[in-house]
Amino acid sequence: MASVSVDDAMRRAIALAARGLGTTSPNPVVGCVLLDPDGEVVGEGFHAYAGGPHAEIVALAQAGRRARGGTAVVTLEPCDHTGRTGPCSHALLAAGVARVVIAVPDPNPVASGGAATLRAGGVDVELGVRAAEAEAGNVAWLTSMRRGWPYVVWKYAATLDGRSAAADGTSMWITSEAARTDVHALRGTVDAVIAGVGTVLADDPRLTARNLRDGTLAIRQPLRVVVDTFGRTPADAWVRDGAARTWVATAAEVGTGPDGRVDLPALLAELHHRGVRAALLEGGPKLAGAFLAAGLVDRVVAYVAPKLLGAGPTALADAGVGTIADAIDLEITDVTQVGPDLRITALPRKKEG
Repeated sequence: MASVSVDDAMRRAIALAARGLGTTSPNPVVGCVLLDPDGEVVGEGFHAYAGGPHAEIVALAQAGRRARGGTAVVTLEPCDHTGRTGPCSHALLAAGVARVVIAVPDPNPVASGGAATLRAGGVDVELGVRAAEAEAGNVAWLTSMRRGWPYVVWKYAATLDGRSAAADGTSMWITSEAARTDVHALRGTVDAVIAGVGTVLADDPRLTARNLRDGTLAIRQPLRVVVDTFGRTPADAWVRDGAARTWVATAAEVGTGPDGRVDLPALLAELHHRGVRAALLEGGPKLAGAFLAAGLVDRVVAYVAPKLLGAGPTALADAGVGTIADAIDLEITDVTQVGPDLRITALPRKKEG
């Protein structure tokens, strides 16, 4: 087998890490590639599920004795603590690895320190290789750990003229089956789906991740969160059907914000405490406006249908914008056609000053 560069090995490790998206939380996604002293790949692995072996352990098991004197290329700093598994830093030392190349340092104070332990053991450690790519692949977990609340994606569906429903209130279906299937795949990558009680009362959504062809549920279901200030969620609502865990978050439990409704920063802090690292905000327009006004949205995913309604409710209500100078500017990062619809992904730009 031909030798590979450390740079190529890191690209492979980043691709491996992506295989764990949606199944590792509250842990990060991590990929690892092991090279022998001649630069040949002798082991690789990724963290597949919380409580399972870490990427480095999987790669070391494949490599066996061939790891001695070699290089471990890993997307995140090897952990240095004992949790449900042992410290990967110690495992790398025991295997006799001579060099460890890391893309991103671990921001979790409980698990960080692996680089220092490896250096103290005589291992050559390099940080920052393809850091931007590794950050992008692990953005939800990294963002959540650094600030203490989940990475929030606001997803909405609308017509080309921005309507989320017709004038008579009908909204099924704004987008195509292909777009709806895509949304269910998106739900499968997050830890929680958030909706307001208004959406629950109007549409009675299930908020589960499903296969639309046969209606079967995905094996892993996100927590369903209903933001319900006064506890109005009906006992027979779909979100209470037992298909997935549900939290009806009331003001009495979470606390009240300045607007007299559920305190959103407190809500997100509690979700982080419950292990939620990525959350999908799905509805409705008032709740989305409140999240945006508070600066709590990290990414916007819009499904735009090639339809015109001319009247009816809009996808977004008051977001604290009173004049064009206060508009929430977005950086479009991706535009993809999904069936007849467009999926537009964008990041809110931070205001200068």
